[in-house]
Amino acid sequence: MTKPDRQLDWAMANRTFRRAFRSSFHYAMATVGENGAPHLTPIGSVLLNDPGRGIFFDIFSSQLSQNLDRDPRVCVLAVDSAKSFWLASLARGHFMGPPALRLTGTAGPRRTATPTEQQRWLRRVRPARRLKGHQLLWGNLTHVRDLTFHSALPVHLGAMTKHLETQPPHPEQNGIKPTATA
Repeated sequence: MTKPDRQLDWAMANRTFRRAFRSSFHYAMATVGENGAPHLTPIGSVLLNDPGRGIFFDIFSSQLSQNLDRDPRVCVLAVDSAKSFWLASLARGHFMGPPALRLTGTAGPRRTATPTEQQRWLRRVRPARRLKGHQLLWGNLTHVRDLTFHSALPVHLGAMTKHLETQPPHPEQNGIKPTATA
């Protein structure tokens, strides 16, 4: 269940995205397929930048790239799936922060990644650098797409997140325009 008139500040979005990555190493990115149907792809390489901005490394999913070339609309879902977060929340009877966040916006054209962008990603996955899959997954970070987000909406789960809904929105802090639908 979502509440479309509620906005998160960008600092909250960053915290939620960091927690989500630590707990599952990926996000879900939705695009529009050629036939108009939603297409969902797990993407690990999303990095948030300035308010309302981010990038992702467009290196694995050819269908995702084709969809974005045709229709740049995108939705990224970040879920904190850490058992400790959920168990502590269940024990308290409420979440201390949003359990998930949905960012909607558009993706720019595929472009060559800058060395700074590559290094920023490699810093994020540094703890895995000695593992066999590190080079296989992240050894060829050649292309990115810029992301511009128009809304940042928390996922609400009834009474467990009710107290989070009472906090006033701060659109002036996050640079994200409110939207009418989730």
